[in-house]
Amino acid sequence: MGTFSFTDRDDTIYTEFFLAKLKNAIEHLSQIVLTPEELEYMSVHCRFLPRVYWEWLSSFHFQPEKIKVQLDENSHLHLEITDYLYKATLYEVPLLAIISEIKNESLQRIVNMDLVIQKLTQKIELSNANRLSFSEFGTRRRFSFEVQEKVINYLKGHAHYCTGTSNCYFAMKYNIKPMGTHPHEWFMFHGAQFGYKHANYMALENWVNVYDGDLGTALADTYTTDAFLNNLSRKQAKLFDGVRCDSGDEFDFTNRLIERYQEFGIDPTTKTIIFSNALDFNKALEIQKYCAGRIRCAFGIGTNLTNDTGFKPLNIVMKLTRCKMNTHQKWHECIKLSDDEGKHLGSITEVQACLHDLQLTN
Repeated sequence: MGTFSFTDRDDTIYTEFFLAKLKNAIEHLSQIVLTPEELEYMSVHCRFLPRVYWEWLSSFHFQPEKIKVQLDENSHLHLEITDYLYKATLYEVPLLAIISEIKNESLQRIVNMDLVIQKLTQKIELSNANRLSFSEFGTRRRFSFEVQEKVINYLKGHAHYCTGTSNCYFAMKYNIKPMGTHPHEWFMFHGAQFGYKHANYMALENWVNVYDGDLGTALADTYTTDAFLNNLSRKQAKLFDGVRCDSGDEFDFTNRLIERYQEFGIDPTTKTIIFSNALDFNKALEIQKYCAGRIRCAFGIGTNLTNDTGFKPLNIVMKLTRCKMNTHQKWHECIKLSDDEGKHLGSITEVQACLHDLQLTN
């Protein structure tokens, strides 16, 4: 079982009008169902998940009554969902997308799509000219459903090196590849249940046991890259296709990962880094040039594609904050460390305990 909790890193002020619209949208979540067409598409295009999973998902319904949402005395938004983990994890992306869209609606923001496409054209020209491979990762913090669809429609027609989208609905509609990587909560669960020293190693081992070589991009920064690289075994380094860099200095990360591969006797040019830390295309190109001839690279770009509208996007996340193995076990707090200063998630007490356990400095 687990609880996913909402965090607004900018401590945004929300209104009662916003809250009412959000509650209404949450109520409508119960009407969402997987259609027969979507089931057939996913069972073919996500072969690493058995058809029985999609059969189950077709019977799944969101339960609004499980979502606790309120504004505190400072008008900060609090939202959490508690359920069995295989169900609770499904709430994160739609809730974040809804919050972002309703916030824009409540502020009566109107997008100039001509300007959005004009900026998008420049980004795609840069990608095409430099063979810059990227995936669209922008659902969670998109400006709106409509903006994301127009962006993906443009990518389909013009972006030669767009490898896919993390939005499975748009992947199906526009016949592009559904893409994704490791989630932080997988490692956070292992840390809470089995200890921080063993979390990365056990999480990767169990991932391989389930997916048998598919989905081979490991996420490095749940308990800092230091801890990940120290835990990484030669077997895992050979088995996984590469690593995702989601926080910290991308250039330092590249150097350290290459060095680790070389220590294992592995040719770094056979491996790939997926960079996904709040990127724009100019930064991605800079990183690509740095990696050239040393290690492969690709990019997951989100907000810069689906919310580059002239308005400041929300800086929001939902993370696993507690878990337990069964109904009889006590709750364990889940935390996340980050290679970016100020992005640790969890109570000060537990974060300090984790840092001490891993012999890291704060």
